[in-house]
Amino acid sequence: MRTGLAHLPLHGGKAPVWLFSRMTRLSREIVSHVVADSGSSELLRRLSDPFWFQAFGCVLGFDWHSSGVTTTVCGAVKEGIRGLEKDLGFYAAGGKGATSRKTPSEVAAVCENLGRDPAELVSASRLSAKVDSAAVQDGYTLYHHAFFFTREGSWCVVQQGMSDATSMARRYHWLSDNVTDFVDEPHAAVCCDSRGEILNLVAKESAPVRIVSAELASQSPEKTLALFDRLPNLTLPSHHDVRPEDIHRPYFQKILLKTYERAPESFQELLGIPGVGARTLRALALTSELIYGTPASTRDPARFSFAHGGKDGHPYPVDREAYDKTIDVLHKALEGSKVDRSEKVAAFRRLASFADAKGAMASSRR
Repeated sequence: MRTGLAHLPLHGGKAPVWLFSRMTRLSREIVSHVVADSGSSELLRRLSDPFWFQAFGCVLGFDWHSSGVTTTVCGAVKEGIRGLEKDLGFYAAGGKGATSRKTPSEVAAVCENLGRDPAELVSASRLSAKVDSAAVQDGYTLYHHAFFFTREGSWCVVQQGMSDATSMARRYHWLSDNVTDFVDEPHAAVCCDSRGEILNLVAKESAPVRIVSAELASQSPEKTLALFDRLPNLTLPSHHDVRPEDIHRPYFQKILLKTYERAPESFQELLGIPGVGARTLRALALTSELIYGTPASTRDPARFSFAHGGKDGHPYPVDREAYDKTIDVLHKALEGSKVDRSEKVAAFRRLASFADAKGAMASSRR
């Protein structure tokens, strides 16, 4: 698993039309080159790398350090590949705000055309969002969810949350190749401005809490609520003081009725139940610590801008002429490639062998 940290201050505004149109065209060329050279799975791997993603945004000319790079780059890629998805074998769904809630239907529409069951991909999208919004309670509210996937069923997620208290953003990266368990260290990487006090229910050390939380959610609400009523007398470490306002009893009781009817056998099943969010998981985690002494983890998972410049003039204003030239060169390079890539590789190998042979012959003559 890769991890990383990056400073992502929240900036207002949006990319100007003249810049976003160029970002769309350049992202299309870069995506096409990566897929042509290394395949769609490699593109997923790169998007799940926070450092490559940030460099990608810088090359596209967006503000090199702000949170807006996440939403704008994902939007440019989604728009850029429109109409080319079938040729690339690569698809994009989701986005910012209300668009993020359309992800399941967008994925389902693609899968219908591909003739495959969308259930696994839709589940991956929903669970990754649920983990970062409810199971990792770090003070950041998710507002962006982008889901990229291939025709073979591999996928990656790039989603971001914001903290009004700090005016900072946190970006979460997921890659299907690395996810063996959605609720046990599932992240490919997490980028944020700083580490803080959080409740991390997907850390390895939170495994006992996950087991007990699922058990509590499966028993009768009256029994769990009776235990919950003792919570105000519990003193936890300073990183997570228990406060009455943290958990709303009527809401908790309503959700417990739902979980009792569903009787989840695992924490992942519990996480997938509609309505089970941050408050429910926090209540179950605190109750499990009170009863079984299983504390949850508070561990936080936590030069390319010179290519064309940046939206806000750093390190210099976007050079539109150079930007357009880059798009043109990349497009012509891809369009001008008439020979199949495998044939080109074989030709280069033959040329290298020929050169080696000539060099050996010249040496023997000397």
